[in-house]
Amino acid sequence: MKRISFFTLLLLFNFSFSQKKELRKAQKLYDAGDVSGSLKLLEENQTLYENADGKVKSNYKFLKAKIAQNNENFQLAYDLLISLGEEFIREEVIQQLNLLSVDIVNSAIDDNNTGDYESSTNKLYLAFLIDPISNIDYLYYAASSAINGNMYDVALDYYNQLKEINYTGVVTKYYVTEVESGVETEVTESEYNLYKRSKSYENPRQEDTPSKFPEIVKNIALIHAQRGDNQKAMTAVKEARLSDPTDLNLILTEANIYIQLDEKEKFKSLMSEAIAQDPDNPNLYYNLAVVTADLGEKEAARGYYEKAIEKDPTYENAYMNLVALVLEGEKTIVDEMNSLGTSAADNAKYDDLKSDREELYKECVPILMNLIEIGENIDAIKTLMNIYGTLGDSDGYKKMKAFLDK
Repeated sequence: MKRISFFTLLLLFNFSFSQKKELRKAQKLYDAGDVSGSLKLLEENQTLYENADGKVKSNYKFLKAKIAQNNENFQLAYDLLISLGEEFIREEVIQQLNLLSVDIVNSAIDDNNTGDYESSTNKLYLAFLIDPISNIDYLYYAASSAINGNMYDVALDYYNQLKEINYTGVVTKYYVTEVESGVETEVTESEYNLYKRSKSYENPRQEDTPSKFPEIVKNIALIHAQRGDNQKAMTAVKEARLSDPTDLNLILTEANIYIQLDEKEKFKSLMSEAIAQDPDNPNLYYNLAVVTADLGEKEAARGYYEKAIEKDPTYENAYMNLVALVLEGEKTIVDEMNSLGTSAADNAKYDDLKSDREELYKECVPILMNLIEIGENIDAIKTLMNIYGTLGDSDGYKKMKAFLDK
C-alpha cells in the first residue's frame, strides 16, 4: 500500500510539474509577442489544465483571456476574467478588465465608423458590463449605436435602464483664461485647481454640459411611436417635457404623436409653441399650415404657407400647397355654376361666377411663376399650362408647353 501511495504521489507531482512547465512556456511565448504560438501551446495541452488545481487553472484562464483580448475575442476574454476565483490576484484582474474596456471601446468606435452598428452596440454594452458604475456612459452610447442600426428593441431596453437610474451624463468642464494672451482654454480639474491660484491665469469658471435625460426619454417616446404604441409614447414624452418644457425636439415629438392620434387641434397648439421657440424655421410654418388647412381654417393656413415661403423662398412644397389651397375654392364655384338654370338672372350669375373662377386662376399664376423660376418644377409647369389653357392665354400656354417639352 505504501508503494502504491508513493507512486500515485509521484504521478501527481509529475502531472502538476508538467502543467506549470507548459504554462510557463506559453507565457514566455506571449510575452515575446508570439500570441498565436502561445495559444497553440495552450490548446495542445488543454487536457493538462482541465483537472488542475485552483491556482494553475486561474493562471491558465488569465493567460487565455489576454490572448483572447489580443485577438479581439472580447466576449471570451470578459467571460474568462470574470470567472477567475478569489485565489487569483484581484488587482491584476481589475487592471486587465480596464485594459479590456479600452480595447473594446476603441474597436466599437472603428465599427461605428464603418457602419457596423450591431457590432459596435454589442461591444459598447460589454464595456458597460465590465464596470456598470464607472462605464455607465457606454450604455448611453450603446443605445445610440443601436438606434443608428435600427435595433429599436435593444435601444429601448438600454434607454429604459438609463431612465431607471436617472442617468444625466452631465460632465463638469473647467476653463481658465491666460492673462498674457487673453485666450480661454479648457483644462482638467486638477489643472483648474492649480491654475486658478496662479497669477498667470484669470477668470476661472466651471460649466456643466446639458443633461441627456430629456433626450433619453424623448428617444423612448419615439421608439414607442415608431412601434405604434402611442399611449406609451405619449406618457414618455410628457414625462420628458416635465424635465425640459422648452425643448423644441420634445415639443415636436409630442406634436407628431398627436398627429398620429388624429388630434389636430392639440398638434396645432404645440406647433404654435414650437414656432415661438424657433420663429425662423420654415418647416414649422409649413406643417402648421397643412394641419390648419385640414381643420378648415383656409385664411390662417394661407398665412402660414406664405410665412414658410418668406423664411425659405425655395420651399417648393409650400408653393404647391398654397396653389392647391387657393384652387380649393374652385369646387364651390363650379358646383354653384352647375346648379344654375337658363334664366337671364341665372346667366348673369353664371358670368359672375365664371369671372370669380378666373380670378382664382390668375391668383395662382405669380405663385407658380415664382416656383418655376426656382427650378423649373414640372408639376408647376403642368398646372400653369392648364390654367393658361382655361383662361384662353395661348401665349402663356405655348410658353409652358415649350418648358415642358424641354
